[in-house]
Amino acid sequence: MSLVGTAFLLAGVAGALPGPAAAALAVAGGFALACVRLAWLAGAATPRDRPAPPGHRAPTNHLALSDRPAPPDHPAPTDRPAPPDHPAPTGRSEPAGHPAPPDRPAPNGHRAPIDRPVPTGEAPDLAVTHGATALGPRTGRRARRAALSRRVAAILDSAVLVAGLTVAVLPLSDAAHRLPIALAGLCLTGALHVTALLRLPGRSRLSGPELVRRTVDVLALGVSLVFAGWMLLPGGPVPAVAGMVAAGGAVVLAVLAVAAVAERRRRPGAARCHAGAALTLGGLTLLVVLLAYGAPDRALPLVAAPLVAGALLTAAGARRTSGGERPGRDAAPAAWPRLTAPAGIAALAAGIHLGTAGEFSTAAMALGLAVIPPIMVGELLATADQRRRVQRLAAREAWLRRRLGPDSRPVEPVPLTRADLVRAMAERSGGGLLVVDLHGVGGAVPEGPVLSEAARRLRASSETHDLVARLGDTEYAVLTDLGPVLAYALGLRLLAALAEPYPRPGGVARLGVSVGLAETSGGDPEDVLRQADLARRRAVQLGRDRVEWYDAYLEEQLVRRLDLERELPGAVARGELDLVYQPVVALADRMPVGTEALLRWRSPALGTVLPAELLPVAADLDLTGEIGRWVLDRACRQLAAWSEGGRELWMAVNVTPRELAAPDFVARTATALAAYDVAPERLVVEVAEPVVGLELSTVVARLAGLRSIGVRIALDDFQAEHASLAQLRRLPIDLLKVGPHLVGPGGDGQRPLIDVVANLADRLGVELVVEELESEGQVAGARRAGCRYGQGFALARPATAERVEAWFEEYPSTAR
Repeated sequence: MSLVGTAFLLAGVAGALPGPAAAALAVAGGFALACVRLAWLAGAATPRDRPAPPGHRAPTNHLALSDRPAPPDHPAPTDRPAPPDHPAPTGRSEPAGHPAPPDRPAPNGHRAPIDRPVPTGEAPDLAVTHGATALGPRTGRRARRAALSRRVAAILDSAVLVAGLTVAVLPLSDAAHRLPIALAGLCLTGALHVTALLRLPGRSRLSGPELVRRTVDVLALGVSLVFAGWMLLPGGPVPAVAGMVAAGGAVVLAVLAVAAVAERRRRPGAARCHAGAALTLGGLTLLVVLLAYGAPDRALPLVAAPLVAGALLTAAGARRTSGGERPGRDAAPAAWPRLTAPAGIAALAAGIHLGTAGEFSTAAMALGLAVIPPIMVGELLATADQRRRVQRLAAREAWLRRRLGPDSRPVEPVPLTRADLVRAMAERSGGGLLVVDLHGVGGAVPEGPVLSEAARRLRASSETHDLVARLGDTEYAVLTDLGPVLAYALGLRLLAALAEPYPRPGGVARLGVSVGLAETSGGDPEDVLRQADLARRRAVQLGRDRVEWYDAYLEEQLVRRLDLERELPGAVARGELDLVYQPVVALADRMPVGTEALLRWRSPALGTVLPAELLPVAADLDLTGEIGRWVLDRACRQLAAWSEGGRELWMAVNVTPRELAAPDFVARTATALAAYDVAPERLVVEVAEPVVGLELSTVVARLAGLRSIGVRIALDDFQAEHASLAQLRRLPIDLLKVGPHLVGPGGDGQRPLIDVVANLADRLGVELVVEELESEGQVAGARRAGCRYGQGFALARPATAERVEAWFEEYPSTAR
């Protein structure tokens, strides 16, 4: 039948058959089948209504039936009070001071009977109530339910029949009469469907919150459908009938679609009836719009598909409803179609309109913007529903714990495994994943009791519906349903809770915490877990005790960092490190007086890596000492080579506080100078001023040791702040390197700050070197301020040793 109907549709679209005839023929088979099924449901009798065969006696029961009055001296068992010192035999008695939990069953311990017909051939259920059976009330309710199901099936049969006849009479009527026929059929079919759907068995009155949520969902979907109809209708004047029917049809379709989605878990049969009514009325609405616009006949077969599908779906839903449905309890409402369908419909319609018309009118834009508020309100209501559901579950769990009594001991929940976490993420459509890494102080591994307390704090600080999993010895994961912003706030809360001191015998312990956050958003669980772990690694690299959010740029940085960590070990042995040299000149005559050795890593895999990217990786891999020894050795060797040509230059080498903290740094420097026969005053050790304050006492001691062997000291990146000026007197330095920002004019017409620094350096007997000079104006400003030396692109660029040596040849003398 489906193949035959499809053939009729294709013939009508191709023009081989008249459009109305093709639509009528395609609809005929499906509607006939639907009408037969509905008519059978309308006339079928349930087993309760069938008369007993002749000579058949009803089964007798020696127990007293519930509808038979008890003798005066034998009260009914259900009315017998329980002794005061014995609980009710049902096990549902409530102790004093303990309220009943939400959604609690009936007090007598039995569920309320559910009215549903009994399949043919089965014995009727006996509702046993303390030794008595109850047949009369249930039989009456089932009879009433069966009668109601037959009436609903008859009304639905009439609605399907009217819809089919509306299409069937189109080929037999004149073209001028088709629009009124279709309009009358739409109105009558809609009225019959509404009447039947309102009388479906199992329908219950909506509560206040459910009514509000249903209204918001209908409003969002209705506005989006009206907007889609506005966008998809042909340009030019809109016929009044088409506009009214399209707007009304959008509202009716929204109501039916939302009802179908809301009922699909609780009452699947009713949901199918609503969906079938939506398809049927949608097809008739499309038919009216096509006829109002005077569409060609070959377009009319388009209405056959939704009409046939709606009729068959209506029949299937009515059959399931008449068979009896047990309404679901406490089912979570389906969120994604209600929240995303309106936005998707509006976006699709806007895209089609933009591709065809190319512009939007003011009314269309206003209507499109009107879709947003109900969607946002629906999102808030869905979140509130989820929270209420979680609160109900928590209250039920608390009630069960109270019923267990004071002897019950709370069992510490076992954290999930990685496999459990992956399965849980696959079942969730949104939220966030936080990966928490715990670090001991000084790289030590946290002890067992400390980790147990950390796990307890982790669970206590998480939300009640969050899942906690253990990924490793010191690594945990928290899966939450919260949105990105709230998930980040949860990460900060976990960070604060886990960073608190941990009491232990003999003192307290502290842990470093790094948290990585990634949005789940329905992605692959393994990818989400990898993204959260990458964010956690980034938090570790940035100093720990922080929450980092994953993004694509972060992944690029982390991949680059992993490549550096993989390639850097062994770079010294492979000969991949190199030095370039930037000359330092006297500002008075532009003569070179020294150079600064700048480190470069010529990696075959990664290209040239600068110190700003290289040194942090070396520090994490504990390679700073190895690289520092290589730089010092290579700089002294190059300085010795230049000194053989009669050039008395100095060589500046940058060192970090970690290198200075090494006990053998001074001795190692003296050994390198002696190995290449370099005068100690020709070597300048530079240390950056911003990092000196972190280990000031150690740095001062090491710098004093270097000066004792004749090595000069330079303070790099001097900031000229209050703290910098305060510690300047404590540092044994010979050169002070400042940036070009001090050369510019001061605020409010005051003299440049370089003048103040120059006077201070002159009082302390320190020479000034202005670095990063990139213009002649900056060079002139530094010279006017009394600075003796300068360095920067305006004077000379960094280059290899050969190029710098060739540059030296341009000057007759380089002795300073």
